[in-house]
Amino acid sequence: MSILMPMAMAISIEKFEEIKLKYGNMSSWAIWKEKDIKEKSKIGDLSLFENITNLKLNPNIIFIGLNISQKIIKPFGNFHSDSSTSHDYKIRYALENTQYWGGYMTDIIKDFEEKASGNLMKYINNNQLFLEENIKLFEEELKFIGSVNPILIAFGNDCYKILIKNLKNKYKICKISHYSSSITKEKLRLEIEKII
Repeated sequence: MSILMPMAMAISIEKFEEIKLKYGNMSSWAIWKEKDIKEKSKIGDLSLFENITNLKLNPNIIFIGLNISQKIIKPFGNFHSDSSTSHDYKIRYALENTQYWGGYMTDIIKDFEEKASGNLMKYINNNQLFLEENIKLFEEELKFIGSVNPILIAFGNDCYKILIKNLKNKYKICKISHYSSSITKEKLRLEIEKII
């Protein structure tokens, strides 16, 4: 499936700081430091967000995970973990030198720490109001960061199902495999290239 890329918009330093303050503990941007020899090197290096003057950030490309698996300590640390068990390095590899580099990254379910997606989906299925509130919060987030006709790219089936069920009439929604699955970084990149 090929889609038209939404235009990147300039984000002022003031707006960037507002986003960092309001959503820094649950979101990030699809930009990472260049790796050294090791594949996972510098994934958690967030120093590039200290000066955004030369960064091309695009609030119209939205990568969406299901939820956080653990509390995010550093602002914009989501999707930027360099722990030995993290698969975030696959996203860097898949997006590097593509039109998606610089997109916004967040989760559809906010402030819900759970490593097993099945447990979260069970909770959602039994708590419709909880899901509706999170959909509302997600749309408020898109508005706050300045998204205009964004493309939503879901990581994995569960996130995709939630987005399609609740937002298919409002946004363009695509799906790629979840980076923590058994997919290789090369295959994840091929999925990204197919969307482009």
